[in-house]
Amino acid sequence: MEKPVIASKKPTVTVVEPGIYYWCSCGKSQNQPYCDGSHKGTSFTPVKFEITEQRRAALCNCKYTENGPFCDGKHTKL
Repeated sequence: MEKPVIASKKPTVTVVEPGIYYWCSCGKSQNQPYCDGSHKGTSFTPVKFEITEQRRAALCNCKYTENGPFCDGKHTKL
């Protein structure tokens, strides 16, 4: 099984506007933490998520979260 690339051991903490987003699960995107299609040819697929109201979020960049796209602190154990 392929392992994701660790884009960063720190989450992207940002204010996210309402909308539909695609979180990069492979770690290869040049637009972290969002998908740019770099997963093509791999076993990874982006994770679609919807934000219904503006909120501050910590989006995972290590790609090992069990709560994707949101950080669950797994980066501290890598």
